[in-house]
Amino acid sequence: MRVAILSSEAVPFAKTGGLADVSGALTKALHAAGADSFLITPLYDQVDRGLLSGTFIDDLEVEWRGKRPRIPVWISEALNAPTYLIDAPHYFARGKIYGDVDDFERFAFFCRAAIALLRRLGDAPEVVHCNDWPCGFATVEMRARRQQEEFFANTRTVFSIHNLAYQGLFKPADLWWLGFSEYTSDFMLKGTASALKAGIIAADALSTVSPRYAREIQTPEQGYGLDWLMRARSDRLAGIANGVDYEIWNPETDTDIAAHFSLDAVAGKRECKLDLLRRFGLPEELDRPIIAIISRLVGQKGYDLIRQAAGGILDAGAFFIALGAGAREYEDFLQSWHDAAPNRVGIYKGYAGEPLAHQIEAGADIFLMPSLFEPCGLNQMYSMRYGTVPVVRATGGLDDTVQSYDVATNKGNGFKFGPYSAPAMLDKIREAIYFYTQPDIWVKIQRNGMTTDNSWSVAANKYLELYDEIAGAGQNQVQSSR
Repeated sequence: MRVAILSSEAVPFAKTGGLADVSGALTKALHAAGADSFLITPLYDQVDRGLLSGTFIDDLEVEWRGKRPRIPVWISEALNAPTYLIDAPHYFARGKIYGDVDDFERFAFFCRAAIALLRRLGDAPEVVHCNDWPCGFATVEMRARRQQEEFFANTRTVFSIHNLAYQGLFKPADLWWLGFSEYTSDFMLKGTASALKAGIIAADALSTVSPRYAREIQTPEQGYGLDWLMRARSDRLAGIANGVDYEIWNPETDTDIAAHFSLDAVAGKRECKLDLLRRFGLPEELDRPIIAIISRLVGQKGYDLIRQAAGGILDAGAFFIALGAGAREYEDFLQSWHDAAPNRVGIYKGYAGEPLAHQIEAGADIFLMPSLFEPCGLNQMYSMRYGTVPVVRATGGLDDTVQSYDVATNKGNGFKFGPYSAPAMLDKIREAIYFYTQPDIWVKIQRNGMTTDNSWSVAANKYLELYDEIAGAGQNQVQSSR
């Protein structure tokens, strides 16, 4: 099975969120499972050039706006599977991945270049796996190329929705010079053009990042105006929970943390906790639980609840540590909370890179994810691996991956609450802290989490089954047409 994965971001090259973790880890996991997988992603100016093996080609011709520019493509083996990086400084050397008014143009060019590159890489892939709205353009174009070019006759597409709320909207008038005017109806959504909608319509199969989220996006509450389309294509939709790359997220080998620890030797976690307290300038009170959160500072992540419950969280006896950047109102809230309780609240506003995230996961006792919605979530799975107990709202992938602890059976790896309310969240925080004060029970909860198998090998096999299904259907269709 030859699989091309297209993504606007991927670890270890560039990252803003979970999409990058997934794209890099899935490429590697598919390769380990025996697939001929490779990744195509932009070469941003922030990519560490030390990860690159060299120039793969320096003359990739891309049909673009009536011209045929030639651009370099770099190659990296950092994932133990080939990664090809599209080098177009005009679009990708901007110091950031998203946030410009011409984002739709930037990623339409990336998709066009990625498809041009496929013709230079030998045999056509059986599957092109496109991720989120930046790759919606590629899904539409691959559908057209399959009908027009023998080279792509057997190629099928999977389109993965990582967050339906981000839809890649732009002016419909721009479709003609991007080369998609023929497919205007696929893009149109309430008077604007949506790359996400077009990708959903054009794909042979759809996936999203957890079974529950696959159901939730078919409802008006979480469908963001596309629930009707998700219901219409539900027979093509698979919910496959993301995994964890245990080569990167492993407390036994993690080079970013103060001390290593494992299921059978957890003493190092206490050293990691001490290190974390020192990093945030908090008192070295090792018996006081640390509640941590790492996320974008946006409403989706539950910061409204945290703001409402701030006093109750500290009254429960915990430290609170937050890492993230985003909306000014939440940054201001965290700063004021820290200023009011500098010995209890530690904050880092911004993106500090992966090491600090690893240090927080290793040193915290409780990881809080009170999301309004959460397609999958990764930090709850990272937390379990590091013996940090998650407290989450029962939505999306959080509900799929966290099982509430049951004292009668000693089963469960965390704590879940249902209603999106500060009192419901506080109740579960208090319950978690209560069991934290009972070390024998707390160790059992930690062990339950550390032994949960959230590896990418499980998810990769499910994706391979999906690829096999659509690739086989595609071959049968081509043979019957002949």
